Amino acid sequence: MILERSDGHQLAYEHTPGSGPGILFLGGFNSNMQGEKARALEAWCQQNGRQFTRFDYLGHGQSSGEFQQGTIGRWIEDALAVVDDVAGGPLLLVGSSMGGWIMLHVALARPQRVAALVGIATATDFTESMRESALSAEHLSRLELSGSCAIDNCYDDGEPYIITRELLDEGRRHCLLQRETVPLELPVRLLHGQRDADVPWQHSLTLAEKLRSDDVEVCLVKDGDHRLSRPQDLLRLERCIAQLLEDLA
Repeated sequence: MILERSDGHQLAYEHTPGSGPGILFLGGFNSNMQGEKARALEAWCQQNGRQFTRFDYLGHGQSSGEFQQGTIGRWIEDALAVVDDVAGGPLLLVGSSMGGWIMLHVALARPQRVAALVGIATATDFTESMRESALSAEHLSRLELSGSCAIDNCYDDGEPYIITRELLDEGRRHCLLQRETVPLELPVRLLHGQRDADVPWQHSLTLAEKLRSDDVEVCLVKDGDHRLSRPQDLLRLERCIAQLLEDLA
């Protein structure tokens, strides 16, 4: 299915009608809606008669546009468009990696629509972390000279990520962890693997401290990696969501 944006771009999405609160899955940086977590949650929702929505951001998966055109702000707008025009009723947002950062902004922008949050290796403010620790002096020089650089990618068959200066500069406008508090007062569950080589698990603890809500729980998986897509990880995610939905009922 396709959602037409006002600028002519098209967002690809899949939507399963069902009971609410519905579940909206927000994927990670340079990922797509065909990933294991998105598909597993879709199957779980279908089995339980629950509304479910997954989609691809601009420049991701089956959506239009080039990946290098994307920014955090644009991808937040994509998620909001799906909330406004595709998913109905109250929503439980599930955000993986960058999607966890985006889900926080969706909840801030649409508090009346969002009932709860589940973050998986939530990569809040990852553009700042990338600038500070993932990019070498050579990378930074290339960014200044040409506006982009390529960095190693251990996923997706090793194709390098193209990082743009605009992505980093624009991302700074959406940083949350530098704020005194993140003004969200709703149930939040944060799952994080302690063998995550991309986003340190301590970031989830920092986010938990910043959230205004007292209904926040962090689950650390000692042998878990960044993706948390093993069968036992998916089962843990489903149990987490089922308990939240029961609490919200």
